Amino acid sequence: MRDGVAVPLAARSRVVLVLTSVIGLLMLAWPLLLDIDPSAERVDPPFLFLALLPLLLAVVAAELSEGGMDARVLALLGVLSAVNAVLRLLSAGTAGLELVFFLLILGGRVFGAGFGFVLGCTSLFASALMTAGAGPWLPFQMLVAGWVGMGAGLLPRRFTGRAEIVLLAAYGVLSAYLYGLLMNLQGWPFIAGVQVPGQDSTAVSYAPGAPVLENLHHFLVYTVLTSTGGWDTGRAITNALAIALLGPAVLTTLRRASRRARITRTPA
Repeated sequence: MRDGVAVPLAARSRVVLVLTSVIGLLMLAWPLLLDIDPSAERVDPPFLFLALLPLLLAVVAAELSEGGMDARVLALLGVLSAVNAVLRLLSAGTAGLELVFFLLILGGRVFGAGFGFVLGCTSLFASALMTAGAGPWLPFQMLVAGWVGMGAGLLPRRFTGRAEIVLLAAYGVLSAYLYGLLMNLQGWPFIAGVQVPGQDSTAVSYAPGAPVLENLHHFLVYTVLTSTGGWDTGRAITNALAIALLGPAVLTTLRRASRRARITRTPA
C-alpha cells in the first residue's frame, strides 16, 4: 500500500524548502566560505546572516503546511514531536546513544519529505525546551534534523518488507555521520581554535585566509579525531539497531495512522 503524505509539497513549498536548504548549508559552511585576513587576531562568523536561520525555518514550516494540515495531522506531528523529545531526554546523547533519530526517519518514510522536515525541526525544538538545551546551536540542530527527516521521505518507495528495513537502517547509519559532520562544521573554529601568527595552534585549527581545501583537510581531521569514532558511530549503531528491532512494528503503526490522517488536497 502506498504511504500517505501528511504534508503535501506544493510547487512553492518545494522552492522555499530548496532555497532554505541552500542558505542553511551556506550558513553551516561559513568557516570554509568566509574571506578573512590571515593576520586577523579575531574571527567572527556572520552573525547577522546566521540570525536569519530561525526566521527561514519558520517560513519553511508555514510553506509546507499550505497543503492543508488538518487537526489529525497536527495531532500526529505533536505526538511524534513529544515522543522524540522524551526519547532524547532519556537517551541524553551519552556516547552518541540518541533515540530521537530512528523515529524521525520512520516518520519521514511514512508521511513524506515535508512532514519529515517539519518533524525534525519541531522534535529538536521541543527537546531543547525540555532539557534547557537552547542556544545558538539550536537552529542548526533543527535544520540538520529536518534534513534527516526529509531525506527519509525522499528514499525510493519500491523497497518493501525486509529490503525497506535494510534501506532505512543503512540510511540511519549514513545520516548519523552526516549529522555529526554538519554540526561540527558550524562550531569548529570556536572549539578547535584559530591559527593566529605568532601564537600556538594545532593541525586541526581553523586557518583564516587559507585555501578552502587546506581548511577542509583541517576540519575533516578534527571531525575524525573528535566525533566520528565516538559520538557519530554511537548514533549510527543506535539508529541501525532501533530501526532493525522496532522498525517493522513502528512502520505498521504509523501507516495505520496515516490512512486516517491522509490529506486529499492535491499539491499544486
